[in-house]
Amino acid sequence: MAVFADYRGLPERARGASIALGNFDGLHAGHRAVIDAARKAGHGKFSVATFEPPPRAYFRPNDPPFRIFRPERRNASILAEGADAVFELPFNGEMAAMTDEAFVRKVLVEGLGVSHVSVGFDFRFGRGRMGHAARLSSLGRALGFGVSIVEEVLELGTKASSTATRQALMAGEPETAAEILGDWWVADGLVESGERNGRTFGFPTANIHLNDLIHPRHGVYAVRARIEGDDAWRDGVASFGRTPTTGLRDPLLETFIFDFDQDIYGKWLEVQLVSYLRPEQKFENVDALIAQMHKDAEESRVRLKAAAFPPN
Repeated sequence: MAVFADYRGLPERARGASIALGNFDGLHAGHRAVIDAARKAGHGKFSVATFEPPPRAYFRPNDPPFRIFRPERRNASILAEGADAVFELPFNGEMAAMTDEAFVRKVLVEGLGVSHVSVGFDFRFGRGRMGHAARLSSLGRALGFGVSIVEEVLELGTKASSTATRQALMAGEPETAAEILGDWWVADGLVESGERNGRTFGFPTANIHLNDLIHPRHGVYAVRARIEGDDAWRDGVASFGRTPTTGLRDPLLETFIFDFDQDIYGKWLEVQLVSYLRPEQKFENVDALIAQMHKDAEESRVRLKAAAFPPN
């Protein structure tokens, strides 16, 4: 099957599944435990239901960007875990107004026709977050489906969570984020035409805006990049921020890919942040900037050679 953008009007083949239910932003160990519970209850067959947009984006639209994955990457990652389908439950005014019981009846029973639902121990649902995991279990018994409640999963001695992943990225600790996620975090986007200063300096960069993806700590990173249509991950060095020396206004991820010189404007670029090298800084002149860029590239090669792929 594939991705369904609603819980209504589903084909019968998509209904009746064992469902893992949650936000699934980042797909960390806690998410995988919920998925495993759904897989076990479904005897190897399961689907995943998530919310689009995330409730946080609906209720707090002016928050800074917070998504760890774009929806397409989230869905692809879930399907790669073996899910038969992903249901993007439309989180809008109608769903926000549902009581916990109305959500279960309308969405889970009448819509998805669930046979089983697995959730994390801290899952909340219904108007004003009125429902909790134990309430879901009670409603499941009354309405004829099973419920699995997955207890807290620890990574690095703390709760495996999307919040911990975001905190690591904003602190400039991509290695920590990778340990939580089980893989390197990827920033992705369409390569845009920039000011072309990098080419003038001998460091042509592929530039992408992160938009609603979480913004990691500003600075310079050792990275690996993959270009649309090419399976190879290529080593490089990237800067994320406002480039104070040249005066760029909007935060931009500028990636210099080593030993690569092709026109990739308009292509989709994925960039793995592997190691934080240094903060942004303003240089007295362009020559000082170029000298530092050479040092950054050299240090990036050293860090990438030492890094584990995938991370330990």
